[in-house]
Amino acid sequence: MAQLETYPPGGRRVVRPATVTFCPNCGELVGRGYPDCVICAERIDDLWWADWQVLLESEKIRPGTDEEGGLARKVLSDEVGRHPWTCTDWALWLLRCGRCGGQLGSGDSGCMACAAADQARWAWDYQALPDAMTPNEHALRVAVAGLRAPHRHRGSVVTGWRLALPFLFVGDLPTTAQTQRIRGHVLAGRYAELARQQGFAAMACLPDLPWRAQNNSGAVHREPDAQPDQH
Repeated sequence: MAQLETYPPGGRRVVRPATVTFCPNCGELVGRGYPDCVICAERIDDLWWADWQVLLESEKIRPGTDEEGGLARKVLSDEVGRHPWTCTDWALWLLRCGRCGGQLGSGDSGCMACAAADQARWAWDYQALPDAMTPNEHALRVAVAGLRAPHRHRGSVVTGWRLALPFLFVGDLPTTAQTQRIRGHVLAGRYAELARQQGFAAMACLPDLPWRAQNNSGAVHREPDAQPDQH
């Protein structure tokens, strides 16, 4: 398969907010209720829909028609990099898996067809980074895909994505050290405390619990080694 020399960027037709805000529907930071909260889903998905809408208009196809389904199948069959990553995701969201019947790439945890479709989507990212896709856009894409299929991932990883999405949405990105600290707090069951913090730095700076601080000073107890899913 020939590689394209350039990749069309995605998710940049909608101006993202500069700061996090609270959702008037679910009361959480916008994005944290994704995808169950209607308003959180609408705000996040607008980044994807804007690119898909342009593609529909260029092909003179109306949404909700059989032709749109055909376009989704074509997008997934085209060579990597021909379409924005947002359009690849939207195509997956539109189609149903022929094996498990779930949303393609997000169906039953044991469905190999969904696993293959999900794996195929990430080829775009690594060939497009860092120009046509920024690290923040990749992290945003990973979090949204994971929250659309929480049954396919470990609970602690899904919790991390839920905590992160409001801040990824406004363009922030945690450092490796912050990610490791936040992961440790998630594993310690401190979601409520983390959810009250305004940013990755604040979440990472939560003080250690007394028992954890004692163990860090020389005891043998260690947190279980649980790494987030990588894409």
